Amino acid sequence: MQHLDPDRLVLLALSEEQFDLDESDHLTQCAGCRHELDALRDVAEIGAEVQGLRDLPAPPERVWRAIEEDVAVASRRPLRSVPDSALRVPQGVERRKRAAWRKPVLAAAAAAVLAVAGTVTVTRLLDRPATEQVTARATLSPLPAVNAAAGGSVRVLSDGVMRIDVRNLPLTTGFHEVWLIDPDDVTKMVALGTLPDAADVVLPVPPGTDLNRYRLVDVSDEPHDGDATHSGRSLLRGTLTY
Repeated sequence: MQHLDPDRLVLLALSEEQFDLDESDHLTQCAGCRHELDALRDVAEIGAEVQGLRDLPAPPERVWRAIEEDVAVASRRPLRSVPDSALRVPQGVERRKRAAWRKPVLAAAAAAVLAVAGTVTVTRLLDRPATEQVTARATLSPLPAVNAAAGGSVRVLSDGVMRIDVRNLPLTTGFHEVWLIDPDDVTKMVALGTLPDAADVVLPVPPGTDLNRYRLVDVSDEPHDGDATHSGRSLLRGTLTY
């Protein structure tokens, strides 16, 4: 049985060309060619999964060396002249020769694709932002006049910002604002900014702010009255600890 040409199988696996009637009939009858086509399709599918990625790192040099060695070994095999009577070989022998020739090639191709995919995965892991370095924390508790379900948490990060997570704040016709207050002199305070509707907010801490002094975190209810000072209506409070 005349098997399909290896290059033709590659094109068919990549869906770059359509099967003709003879090829379809042959694949119906030949389990060997079907197996090789399925293996090539598996490699093509792996390649398609990483095709859309951008800025791919180059595969490791060992992958290219392995491919070059396989190709070199195949090219060094001597071609011998044989009589016509020897050209016909048993079908099982022919299939084994084809399989022996293709296995390293398929393995090398799959290794190249998997190496790229693996390198991309490692690169993405390395590119992830480092774990947040928390330098201080506070638990925000509701004041007596506020719903007991209200509360929140505060984390001061090493890059000079404060991450605030609040919940169940009372509705307001104005806005909620975050303050840092000196508990030893509550007239001394620093305004950090307002809380939007989002529960998790990051606010910058003004450079030079002494968090050992201004360690009381306060969330207040502020009216739209144009007055930048604290309204005196505190909702949540918590003390920073290190």
